[in-house]
Amino acid sequence: MSIKSIQDLNGMTRASQIVGETLNKMRAYARPGMSTMALDEYGYNILKSYGANPAPKKMYGFPGWNCISVNHEVAHGIPSEQVILEEGDLVNIDVSAELDGYYGDNGASFVLGKDYRQLESLVNSSKEILYKAINHIRGGVRIAAVGALIENEAKKRGYTTIKNLVGHGIGRSLHDKPHEIPCFADRFNRQRFRKDSVIALETFISTKARMVKQANDGWTLKTTDGSFVAQHEHTLIVTDESPIILTANNGI
Repeated sequence: MSIKSIQDLNGMTRASQIVGETLNKMRAYARPGMSTMALDEYGYNILKSYGANPAPKKMYGFPGWNCISVNHEVAHGIPSEQVILEEGDLVNIDVSAELDGYYGDNGASFVLGKDYRQLESLVNSSKEILYKAINHIRGGVRIAAVGALIENEAKKRGYTTIKNLVGHGIGRSLHDKPHEIPCFADRFNRQRFRKDSVIALETFISTKARMVKQANDGWTLKTTDGSFVAQHEHTLIVTDESPIILTANNGI
């Protein structure tokens, strides 16, 4: 969507701040021995306290309130009593919600406790590359140019980017135009960022994989070659200068 009024700006700001706060608190609350379902319920209670509706369930009937993915899972992981977090796990939490008709979206990967698998560099690279990409975005900039920047920055660090997971527009719907903001140089994508539009920019930085595959549960997306993937995401308003980061309070 495009911001066309103070109501739009206030609505997007509020929804984004709520998901940002929820993500930040969920990351701090996560600990070894906790089930991903318990972590999900904790996040849901924060959203509920603001009257916000978890977007995955509202929009798509997702069997959980927030997406929580662990280790070789990359996105859309289903919270479960059977999945118990362990020291050294690579955890991704993706929080999106609707409030008064406006949607906010953000996500972050982190290593839980001690970094047994030496994945902190991957996580830090994902965060750093996200901010480099954010700083490159202006109205009129080609979407493919930002994808190329993300891919090239990942290569410099010895990593790859995932080709079948993308960022997207957001606003009055969780997924809006532009529907694809990829993490690679897509020469077929000729769209440009538009001033006043709202986007959810995401990095998907991998130790090796280029694609993910859907698991048998019909939701979870995971690598099939033992790779790990770090994802970070902010909701932004595109301007003629640096974008406005609406989820700046999410701690990433």
